[in-house]
Amino acid sequence: MDDFFVHETAVVDAGVHIGTGTKVWHFSHIMSHCTVGVDCVIGQNVFLGASVKIGSGVKIQNNVSVYSGVEIEDDVFLGPSMVFTNVNAPRSFIEQKNYSKTLVKKGASIGANATIVCGNTIGAYAFIGAGAVVTSEVPDYAFIYGVPARLKGWVSKAGSRLYFEDSSTAFCDKTGEKYELRDGAVFLVTS
Repeated sequence: MDDFFVHETAVVDAGVHIGTGTKVWHFSHIMSHCTVGVDCVIGQNVFLGASVKIGSGVKIQNNVSVYSGVEIEDDVFLGPSMVFTNVNAPRSFIEQKNYSKTLVKKGASIGANATIVCGNTIGAYAFIGAGAVVTSEVPDYAFIYGVPARLKGWVSKAGSRLYFEDSSTAFCDKTGEKYELRDGAVFLVTS
């Protein structure tokens, strides 16, 4: 007996590994040789391209396509209808199978309708606002939004805004964790 759930309308190709407790909902398609971790939620009409790796605890909302070349680490949230690209200069008359790698690190959240241009890394616990167009690397704990997306501040692991206005330290208002801002990067000091 399977220890995961796949809705009867979903298509799961051969050679796919799905972890314990994961749910795959209506009209989704998981292509061959994908790995999906434990306790994930794959929403309606989600597409996972061949050999994609999805970590554990990932939530992929409705109408998201994760193409070959994209890797998703643990505890990532992908908002409804957000988009990954996988080729930098697409042409319909040129077949391009050498996809640029995109990495979404642990705990990152990507808002609804955001676009992630391929070849970039989304840092751990970063927060990408709805509708953003990400065209460059995103640091850990960054809070970015806009078209093109720009750094607007910092967030904690829990998703609270961090304010470093008069100091190089800030505290999460939800957990009390201490963070430091050094040379344009944020680091968790205590947890």
